[in-house]
Amino acid sequence: MAVTVVLGLQWGDEGKGKIVDHLAADSDVVVRYQGGNNAGHTIVVGDRTYKLHLIPSGILAAKPLCLLGNGVVLDPATLLAELDALVETGIDPLRVRIDGSAHVIMPYHPMMDRAQESGESRGTRPLIGTTGRGIGPCYTDKVSRRGCRLYDLVVPERLQAFLEAHLPDTNRRLTHLYGLPPLSLEALMDELVPLGARLAPHLADVPSLLHDAVSANKTMVLEGAQGALLDLDHGTYPFVTSSNPVAGGACVGAGIGPKAIDTVLGVIKAYTTRVGAGPFPTEDFGEVGETLRSRGGEFGTTTGRARRCGWFDAVAGRYGVMISGTDTLAVTKLDVLSGFDAVQICTGYRLHGETITTYPRYTADLADCVPVFETLPGWQQDLGGCRSWAELPPAAQAYLTRLSELVACKIGMVSVGAERTAIFQV
Repeated sequence: MAVTVVLGLQWGDEGKGKIVDHLAADSDVVVRYQGGNNAGHTIVVGDRTYKLHLIPSGILAAKPLCLLGNGVVLDPATLLAELDALVETGIDPLRVRIDGSAHVIMPYHPMMDRAQESGESRGTRPLIGTTGRGIGPCYTDKVSRRGCRLYDLVVPERLQAFLEAHLPDTNRRLTHLYGLPPLSLEALMDELVPLGARLAPHLADVPSLLHDAVSANKTMVLEGAQGALLDLDHGTYPFVTSSNPVAGGACVGAGIGPKAIDTVLGVIKAYTTRVGAGPFPTEDFGEVGETLRSRGGEFGTTTGRARRCGWFDAVAGRYGVMISGTDTLAVTKLDVLSGFDAVQICTGYRLHGETITTYPRYTADLADCVPVFETLPGWQQDLGGCRSWAELPPAAQAYLTRLSELVACKIGMVSVGAERTAIFQV
C-alpha cells in the first residue's frame, strides 16, 4: 500500500525500528510523527548496531526522504549528534528534513523534567518514570502556547524575541517551583544560535511535501514512537507519554489527511514488556521474566533501564489493535520464546471477582487485574534462520495463530532476530 502507518501496540519497545527499516527499502518517504528523544529505535545491520532517537528509522535505507513532522519535539543537540554520526557512515544529512512547526526542547525542559520526577517536587503524586529528557515539559509549553518552534530557533532575531517574551516566566517557574537557578538570555542565545544555524538547512514544510508525495503516488511510511498503551489519551494515564502514538496521531503529527492512509501496521512483541511505572498485569517477577529479559536484551535503548517482562497479554493487544484500527500485525522477537517447554498467553483478567476480556479504561482497575492464562506447547528450535512460515516449528505456528485469533488481527510479518534480514512475510 502507498501510505502505511507503523506503530507499536503495547507499551513501546516492540521493534518498530526494524519494521520501518524493512519497509523503507521500498519507500520514497519515511515520517516520524510524534515523540522526542525519549524514544529509541535499534537497527542491526551486519555487525553494526544503530540506535536512533529522533531520526526516522528509514534513514539506513538508500532511497527515502526522512522527515520529522510537526508532532515531534526535538532536542537540537541530540539531533545534530545523530546526524553527525550518520554522516560518518556516508549518509547524506540533507535527506533529513524537519517541519518548522516542530517544537524545540529548550535547555530548561530537562531541568524541569528531572525536578518534577524528584520526590520533593512530586509530593504524593506517583512517579511516572520519565526519561528525564524534557519531553513532557516541552509538550506542556506547546499546549500552553509558550513553546519555541524550529521556525524560531533558526532565526536569531526570532529566538531573542521569544526568549525576551518567555524567559522571565520560565525563570519564575525554575526558581519558585523547583528551587533551581535562573537562566540568562545571553547564555541561552550563545548555546542555541549555533544549533539553529546548523539545523536551518533542514527546515521544511512537511505537510506540503506529503501532499505532493501522495499526489504523485509515492510510497510512504508514517513512523510512531512509544506504543498505543502509552498514548496520552488512550493509555494507562497518568503513566503515559506526552503525545499520541496511536494511528490517529499520524494525521495530526505529520499533517496528512486520514483518507490518504492506506493501511495501519501494528507492531507487537511475542511477549510483553514495559519500561517505567504503571500497571502491567502479566509482569513476571520470577524466572520467566528474567529469562525473557536476558534472552531478549530487554534494556532501554534510550536509558539502558531494565524492562519489565511477562507473557503476552492478548487483552491489552486487542485493545491496541482496536484503538488504532490496525489492519495487520508485525510480530517481533518470536525467537526469544524458543526453549520454553510451555508458553502462556493472557486471555482475560480477574477483576473484583469477575472474569473480563475487555481492557479496563480506568488505570486503577487495570492495576487490580489478575491475568487468566492459556497454556500452549513450547518449542526448542532456534528460529533465527527461519525465513518463511513453513520453516517455523508447528508449536510456533500454533502460538502465532492463537495470538492472531485473540487480538482479532491477521499477521502479515514475523521477525525472528535482531539482524535486519531475520524477518519474513506471512
